[in-house]
Amino acid sequence: MKLSGRLKQLLLNRHSSWLIVSICGALTPFTFAPYRLYWLMPILFCILVLTIHKHQDRVLRLAYLWGFFAYLTQNYWVNISLHDVGGLPQAYAIPMTLLFPLYLALYPALCFWILEKLPLSKNARLALILPPLWTICEYMRSTAMTGFSWGVIGYSQIADSPLAGFAPAGGIFLVTLSVACIGTWLAMIFIARSAWSKIWAICGILSIVIYANYLHKIDFTTPDGTQNKIALIQGNVPQDLKFDPERYSQDIQMYYDKVASLHDVDIVILPESAIPVLRQALPEGLLAQFASTAKRNKFDLATGIVQINSNNTGYENSVISLAQFDPENYENLPHYSKNHLVPFGEYRPLPLLTTPLYNLMNMPFSDLSSGGKRQKPLHLASQKIAFNICYEDSFGDELIHVARQSSMMANVSNMGWFGSSNAMNIQLQHSQTRAIENGRYMVRSTNNGITAVINNKGSVIAMIPRDVNQTLIATIYGYKGETPYMKMGGSLPIIGILTIFITILTITGIIVRRHYQKNC
Repeated sequence: MKLSGRLKQLLLNRHSSWLIVSICGALTPFTFAPYRLYWLMPILFCILVLTIHKHQDRVLRLAYLWGFFAYLTQNYWVNISLHDVGGLPQAYAIPMTLLFPLYLALYPALCFWILEKLPLSKNARLALILPPLWTICEYMRSTAMTGFSWGVIGYSQIADSPLAGFAPAGGIFLVTLSVACIGTWLAMIFIARSAWSKIWAICGILSIVIYANYLHKIDFTTPDGTQNKIALIQGNVPQDLKFDPERYSQDIQMYYDKVASLHDVDIVILPESAIPVLRQALPEGLLAQFASTAKRNKFDLATGIVQINSNNTGYENSVISLAQFDPENYENLPHYSKNHLVPFGEYRPLPLLTTPLYNLMNMPFSDLSSGGKRQKPLHLASQKIAFNICYEDSFGDELIHVARQSSMMANVSNMGWFGSSNAMNIQLQHSQTRAIENGRYMVRSTNNGITAVINNKGSVIAMIPRDVNQTLIATIYGYKGETPYMKMGGSLPIIGILTIFITILTITGIIVRRHYQKNC
């Protein structure tokens, strides 16, 4: 009782409330990889709800402050990318780093702003509206202006939490809804006055956990009978040297030597831009040498490379397959080209404003063209592989089409842009999510980490430590079938249902209020 009273005093105090939400936001990185304290996220969300509930005059400011510190601490690596690796002076890098969380924090604030406008009682708004409304705002943040889904609270549950069981059923935003429900209903145990309301909140939390456990045990996809031994090469080329012309031959030779040394494997995948030279500018016969070596050693080879697009209008960040290499058809090698480009990293939004900044940075290939939607998987050995590049594995809805046609998935990345930050751990967690959502193996071939093999349940079954030059060899299995999430075609049906739910409750609240006012 004494502890509860002190907590209540802290929540009620005007100055400590600012500190509480700031600390809660700043602690959110510990809920994600590499720390994976998944149980902490519902608690932090609960404290946010309790604090805002006690300070109705500062709802927007408290929600915004939580979001700012959450996204600042989660995305501190932006400064590493801009300054430490990209070479942008801190006079420009620090403001740009701060602008990012200042923008992202608008979405938690928007959530609570809308919540306050709805014609329902305070407890009804919290218990029934907040979880779906938060999920909708997270979806908006993940899609608006090309989208940025890092920090979506559902990712904190992948892949160790029971709540990860919702991922194949409805995708990451169904997981997000479950986290928001548990966090809010934990708060309702303290807020609600009636014993029945507290009991309903406890029963709701238990029901979510039990049902998630049940879903986790269901195999929505099944093995297709294929298996292969795969080799993933992590070259660990320093980012500041990767695009140095004096290093090109050395790095290409390093990858070639590793490819030539491999035997008794079926598939070999090199990371994003492993060959750091434009494909059309390579010495004649270089790719043919890679292809012939792979054929001699009896495996299929794919590598990351930048190439001129088919329209000769720009460059594409691609993965090319050398499995059926034909010198006579050199310009039409089977490939996947990145579709979802990184703003400021791979294309230049508002070029009149941003070009002066690019002139201060060391950022090659920063004006790429998109490979287009609905590309086909690449055939390597007995697998049909759905490739994605870099942070494309953060956009699950965009990967469903090609995953349906595939037996497994693969991500190639160059994480050198993130220095020694936790960004590569976060991206590994996103790859784990895509594996669960689609019920397929996901392999990651990266320049400096984290190279890994992930099974269809999202478990990492093999990996290479970050920042080492090493080759990972593991056995992978092909899968077929579709999860419920794949059958829905993505997150929109879930978001639509939540929107309809909020609309119905809002209309009901308006009708009840008018009826009450009329009778009074």
